[in-house]
Amino acid sequence: MRDEEWSRQRAEAVRLQGERLQARQDAEHTRAEALLREFVAVARDSELPAEPLQVQGYGGRGTARTPLRGWYLRVDRTSGISTDGDFYVLTAPLGLLDRVRGVRPEPRRPPLLLGAGGKDGDSISLADALERLLPGWRAPSAG
Repeated sequence: MRDEEWSRQRAEAVRLQGERLQARQDAEHTRAEALLREFVAVARDSELPAEPLQVQGYGGRGTARTPLRGWYLRVDRTSGISTDGDFYVLTAPLGLLDRVRGVRPEPRRPPLLLGAGGKDGDSISLADALERLLPGWRAPSAG
């Protein structure tokens, strides 16, 4: 009976930990989404030129055009924001038809840290990436 109780308690602890992790991730995404909406409004008012966004193939295997316009968030052009404020990961496995016809990537929930878990020096905060695109875009009172 003790083994069953221990197993039940462990399962409950794992479930609670998963719920807490999901809540933290949801809060992070919500803050990042608000930051992107704020940036897009300022970028439009500032007339920051948007450019066509392309998807890069894995391993440098070509590029494919998309119907999206916006700004690349990373120097390596692996993520971007559309003029609608949606976040996109701009890498994918590309076949010949994708490179010829183009692709339509799906928006994702944005992180506050781009490239987290990558090699040292590969990550950048979303706020810093936006600042690089449009220096001084946030009002001094904004955090």
